[in-house]
Amino acid sequence: MTDQFTLSPFEFFVRHTRTRFPFRYGIASMTDVPHLFVRLRVAVGKESSFGLASEGLPPKWFTKNPTTTFEQDLPEMLEVISHAAKLAEEIARTPVSFFDFWRELYHQQRAWANARQLAPLLANLGVSLVERAVLDGWCRLTGEPLHRLIVANRLGLRLGEIHAGLGRAQPGDLLPAGPLASCFVRHTVGLGDALAPSDIPAGERVDDGLPQDLESCIREYGLRYFKVKLFADAPRDLARLRELNRLLRRETGGEFFVTLDGNENFKTFAAFREFWQTAAGDPALGELWSRILVVEQPVHRDRALSADAGAALRAWPDRPPLIIDESDGALGDVPRALALGYVGTSHKNCKGIVKGVANACLLAQCRRNGQRVVLTGEDLCNLGPVALLQDLALMALLGIEHVERNGHHYFRGLSLWPEEWQNAMFAAHGDLYPRHRGGFASLQIRAGRLQLGSVNAAPFGLGPLFDPSCFERQPMP
Repeated sequence: MTDQFTLSPFEFFVRHTRTRFPFRYGIASMTDVPHLFVRLRVAVGKESSFGLASEGLPPKWFTKNPTTTFEQDLPEMLEVISHAAKLAEEIARTPVSFFDFWRELYHQQRAWANARQLAPLLANLGVSLVERAVLDGWCRLTGEPLHRLIVANRLGLRLGEIHAGLGRAQPGDLLPAGPLASCFVRHTVGLGDALAPSDIPAGERVDDGLPQDLESCIREYGLRYFKVKLFADAPRDLARLRELNRLLRRETGGEFFVTLDGNENFKTFAAFREFWQTAAGDPALGELWSRILVVEQPVHRDRALSADAGAALRAWPDRPPLIIDESDGALGDVPRALALGYVGTSHKNCKGIVKGVANACLLAQCRRNGQRVVLTGEDLCNLGPVALLQDLALMALLGIEHVERNGHHYFRGLSLWPEEWQNAMFAAHGDLYPRHRGGFASLQIRAGRLQLGSVNAAPFGLGPLFDPSCFERQPMP
């Protein structure tokens, strides 16, 4: 089998999904979400295979513009994805190696997006969905799981062309030799989420067999890692954090770890620093504050990588470890953030596969050089069976030990997918998706962990090749 491939035209299908209850984050609340499937056929010589990827298209994350509606934002998301697919079809019309394909796709998509003044984060969503579908097909053709292809550099990644400081390094020089066998779930505490059963108004209770409030989730899943979203309103945040501190101490016996997510809500670093110092000096928050691992993206992406941000960070020598998330939209953003005083970034598949692997390699090199750096795993309500398992495959490959997972909390397992899909998951991923007592496939979290054995053994995490044509075709711009 050669290392070059061609692609068939892309197909797009959509399933409209609804959350169990609203998920509030940043400036949006998510209730109804289109879930997009991308399918193509990857051909290597005379052999070919379907490749599949999917993504929920959430409101107000790729572009946090409060002046537009989701009905205005969604066509732009679809246009970005459609444009990347058309580019991919043209680039792979004749046989091409994976890295050369990705490089052309990324740079052509970026040039088009820059000309249209589209956010890099949004532009890269199109690249990412194409990458995932191609890699799914590639793994099926080779019969190898993704971690083996990447560590052996069967994809031909030239890391030094992405981050010059990596020179001639190979992925296997910097990534773990094997994927993690399990990871901790880091449970998101959304801005509107109930902390205890008594916080849920009677008319908003969900009786579907799954826990709804944080206290019940801890008892059901044995959670120990948590991600807490902030309003950037000191009185509201401090009151909620005090209550959260009491609950976590009681329910975990004091064995817990926290990341804070500013969700771009703080107007300046001065405002965030004032909040941080007030909270750090609050005796009622002492234990929680001692267990904060990292703070994610407190300031809006328009200002987070500015010279002023760097000056503010340098003037705050005892600052907490800060990482970027929404600001990590283009290839040069992580080196730029490190130079300003951040300690790392997050990985999300929607931000790019090759980009995420290159960032992980860069941070691993920094760590070897004695720098304190962090790579976290975050989540956009990723849903199984496709998006979640492909995401977990990357997290295991990159060695990320605790990963924000909240799709299973805001959606009722795999109950929204066809029964044959659920049966296929029972057979292929019984360690991850056993049958819930309610009859549907439900993500299995025990002692706060997910088991990743079947994910690591499968082509790009998934295994079964689902046919999304049972859903409606999605017209693309």
